[in-house]
Amino acid sequence: MDELDSEIIRLLQTDARQSNRELARRLGVAPSTCLERVRALTRRGVIRGYHAEINPTALNRGVQAMVSVQVRPLSRTVIDAFQASASAMPEVLSVFVLGGGDDFLLHVAVQDLDHLHAFLLDRLSKRREIAGFRTSVIFQQVHDAAPTRLPDVPDRPQPPARKPSTATT
Repeated sequence: MDELDSEIIRLLQTDARQSNRELARRLGVAPSTCLERVRALTRRGVIRGYHAEINPTALNRGVQAMVSVQVRPLSRTVIDAFQASASAMPEVLSVFVLGGGDDFLLHVAVQDLDHLHAFLLDRLSKRREIAGFRTSVIFQQVHDAAPTRLPDVPDRPQPPARKPSTATT
């Protein structure tokens, strides 16, 4: 990805609804060049889609929480089944499969604290594979809607090769 691709990504993250002509004008390139670059970024999977950011409260989801979940027994079957089940729950916005002490992190959004409590008791605690969970209510969320590409990590220097031992006994 070169500087032009990075700038295309930045501008589309800022406003994905701008026309190709406007995007090309802002980049200082021909519209055909811009269109081909956007298509190439899409083909390569860099651009995966265009989305509208919606206020959760407008969707009657005024309370959000992160729920850390531990499942047992740890097996691919249990993990895959729980991931599919959690993803299908209407309260769940995102499912993250983790390594470490927790196996999953669920981002949930519900109407109010009573509905969050009901979700935890009626949906999660009744599942046999869940060994435990912890809930953190989200008061505010700040996220970078337009992250930039981080620099590549330079090759790390290799430690000097050891000299063969010439000691004799």
